[in-house]
Amino acid sequence: QVQLVESGGGLVQAGGSRRLSCAASGGTFSSYVMGWFRQAPGKEREFVAAINWSGDGTIYIDSVKGRFSISRVNAKNSVSLQMNSLKPEDTAVYYCAASVEFRFGASYRYWGQGTQVTVSS
Repeated sequence: QVQLVESGGGLVQAGGSRRLSCAASGGTFSSYVMGWFRQAPGKEREFVAAINWSGDGTIYIDSVKGRFSISRVNAKNSVSLQMNSLKPEDTAVYYCAASVEFRFGASYRYWGQGTQVTVSS
């Protein structure tokens, strides 16, 4: 059983930056692909980015390419999402999740509780 705890959410102005972190415990962190998802009010949860087991492979949805960067430190059981040039439409609850697959559409087995990011215009 893997436990995931996100942190770093908050209020930020449009054009600003925010770094989200996710701490994992209870499993072998390096055996999981790590992903970030988000859910805006009234919308379905959507995939944002994922990073492979070793950290040398990443995938992003088009709307965040060039603005967001996912990274991981296996020695610290942590994954981060650096978000730059934030837009009001990035406002959402952001979730960290773990999977055994590295591809778009993968199923994620473990989830954090989420952290709210609000981007003001």
